[in-house]
Amino acid sequence: MDEIKCIGCGSLLQTEHENAVGYVTKSALEKQDPNLLCKRCFRLKHYNEIADVDLTNDDFVKILNGIAKEDALIVKVVDLFDISGSMISGLSRFIGNNEVILVANKRDILPKAVKEYNIIRWVRTIINEYGLKVLDVVLTSSNKGHGIDELLQVIETHRKNRNVYVVGCTNVGKSTLINAIIKRFTEETKDVVTVSQYPGTTLGLIEIPIDDHAFIIDTPGIINPHQYAHYLDKNNLAHILPKKEIKPMIFQLESKQTLFFDGLARFDFLFGEKTSVVCFFNNEIHIHRTKLENAFDLFNNHIGELLNPPSQEEYAKMGEFRKHSFKLPDYKVDIVISGLGYITLDQMNMQIAIHAPINVGVFIRRSLL
Repeated sequence: MDEIKCIGCGSLLQTEHENAVGYVTKSALEKQDPNLLCKRCFRLKHYNEIADVDLTNDDFVKILNGIAKEDALIVKVVDLFDISGSMISGLSRFIGNNEVILVANKRDILPKAVKEYNIIRWVRTIINEYGLKVLDVVLTSSNKGHGIDELLQVIETHRKNRNVYVVGCTNVGKSTLINAIIKRFTEETKDVVTVSQYPGTTLGLIEIPIDDHAFIIDTPGIINPHQYAHYLDKNNLAHILPKKEIKPMIFQLESKQTLFFDGLARFDFLFGEKTSVVCFFNNEIHIHRTKLENAFDLFNNHIGELLNPPSQEEYAKMGEFRKHSFKLPDYKVDIVISGLGYITLDQMNMQIAIHAPINVGVFIRRSLL
């Protein structure tokens, strides 16, 4: 019998090991249905249940290793809400010298008032700092289907009859983007590729024919260990991942004041004149203000309760919090807590600190606004 892959995650279907990747019953496999889902994808799609898989980031890297040896076009997807956290270090290891189109996804999350040409200019500034050279930058909202036609036009302009590999970190919306592309190419109205908020949903290469000779290929998401999504319980991921436009929250802070973002991170205003602090986080996240002198006791007495998430169990898994100190430059900046949100500041000589779990990335960048 020919090998058959799960249409949802790309894993090779098998009938021997029920708790392993790609399991289906023998009767289901014998039907050779090209749209067959493995047990894991079926449970995820219909019951929103996710089963852990015994795969590491090294396993995903092995799947991607062949791309650098092929003459292909690469579509690199980043999350506009967490662009620093969704950059892949050492991308050339996977893609070699292949040309790249950058897709900045989740445009619908950012405030509508921000002009698209300003976003593209800002994205180009960020990726230049990472040394990433691209043919073009396209803004999309895969959830809304926005920007898909423009992306397809850009792909067709640069494809030159080559395969197109879609690469990116987990949770940037790659599979949702692939589904939107499938709906443009075909009469399909429902999602084909399995989509979820959980990291590591795509487990293999998923090929979608463009023509008789080439494919658009969805690849497994590379795990960036400094993103919050890898440390929270599955039930709390929805609490931090925005699904609609962010509503910024503005606080007028004096020095020696602190903001808690639930119990997930802490912002200290250490020194400077009274200023506005603009917070961009999922609308469900609770922001608590207190005096700096009370912050330590508040955290230790209320983590997992008032400051929740994380739960006590999640907090124990994250590792101790690390302090990141910054003296701000003479231009507006964003302080980014990877996978959680960012804070916009524009006061010169302001001294601040961010407290976040030791494994979570904290970055400073030139502000989008």
